[in-house]
Amino acid sequence: MIADARAARDGVGESPLPLLDVRGVTLQYKTSDHLVTATFRVHFQVFRSERFILLGPSGCGKSTLLKAVGGYLQPVEGEIRLKGELVNRPGPDRMMVFQEFDQLLPWKTVKENVLFPLCATGRFSRKAAEQRAMHYIAKVNLTKFADSLPHTLSGGMKQRVAIARGMAMEPDMLLMDEPFAALDALTRRKMQDELLMLWDETRFTVLFVTHSIPEAIKIGSRILLLSPHPGQVKAELNSLPRSGGEADPGALQALEHKIHAMLFADAVEAPTGTGVEA
Repeated sequence: MIADARAARDGVGESPLPLLDVRGVTLQYKTSDHLVTATFRVHFQVFRSERFILLGPSGCGKSTLLKAVGGYLQPVEGEIRLKGELVNRPGPDRMMVFQEFDQLLPWKTVKENVLFPLCATGRFSRKAAEQRAMHYIAKVNLTKFADSLPHTLSGGMKQRVAIARGMAMEPDMLLMDEPFAALDALTRRKMQDELLMLWDETRFTVLFVTHSIPEAIKIGSRILLLSPHPGQVKAELNSLPRSGGEADPGALQALEHKIHAMLFADAVEAPTGTGVEA
């Protein structure tokens, strides 16, 4: 299935090895009185320059899986490898964009927020970091707001700053956790379009979490469908190609109906003990 999916990707460069390899990953986390199994033996591969979507209902472990790829949570079973190396801690090769608007440092300007990780890692001189920061601020069309504080920006503008901050590090993978979910419908659509235009320019690799089927189809080149809690792989699908303008409306509707039917068919039956445990 993965080989077929790779062959059908739209406009991504071929690579013999996956950039990200998630192998049979089971993830758990503790609440005050329970041990929760978020995902059960999830497996998938992401290749360089893909727009790979994790799609599923609320509570299926999408965000938990993204945090594990980021190195913030260790699997209790299976492993995650980036460029062949085991992921066991956060690193600048994976930058995260969250859903919340308050992910920016409120006392720093747009420019200073984008500069912060560049300077904190010590990879760049101050001059080089400033040039890089302004380059990516321009990419998200916020040059005029470089000296503005976050509280003066709209929600969409704040998300563009977060995207610029992540891309300025030029990571191997940009991790996006429902970054447009809190926006109004018009701004959300605009941000989706802007993300795709930015991808057309730089061909970065993105792992994108959403529970919106239309958003998954629009943004993704490949879509991984996860079952309800605990999240397990139900299917892996190619999205529609973007080359040559907008996709055929009939094809869009057919794919949306297909995904909806697959997601909300009878849930994958999890082995005993993989749900919520006391």
